[in-house]
Amino acid sequence: MYKVSEFSEMTGLSKETLRYYAEVKLIEPAYIDPNNNYRYYDDGSYFLAILLVKLRSFGFTIQEMISVMEDESFEHLEDLLIQKKETIRLQIEELQQKTEEIDAFLASGKETK
Repeated sequence: MYKVSEFSEMTGLSKETLRYYAEVKLIEPAYIDPNNNYRYYDDGSYFLAILLVKLRSFGFTIQEMISVMEDESFEHLEDLLIQKKETIRLQIEELQQKTEEIDAFLASGKETK
């Protein structure tokens, strides 16, 4: 079992984030000491926390992460990752188009001088 501070250091998730994730049922402590309310996490919690860190880095919203965690078999995780990849690809295309529009706008301004 790992204390919150140890678990936070291991996973890179702040204590506040762990508290929030517990509130929204993303990851809950494996054990809460009834005497002092200290929260403890185990190795299974570590796997889930690392998954959450990865999903967040991929741009998953809290609601999307909740959907992943509710599917305890992770049966649909691959599909969700493929969908997220496609969304990111489309965003890249849109941003590329915007940069081209900016370049064209800047060029047109230089032509009138």
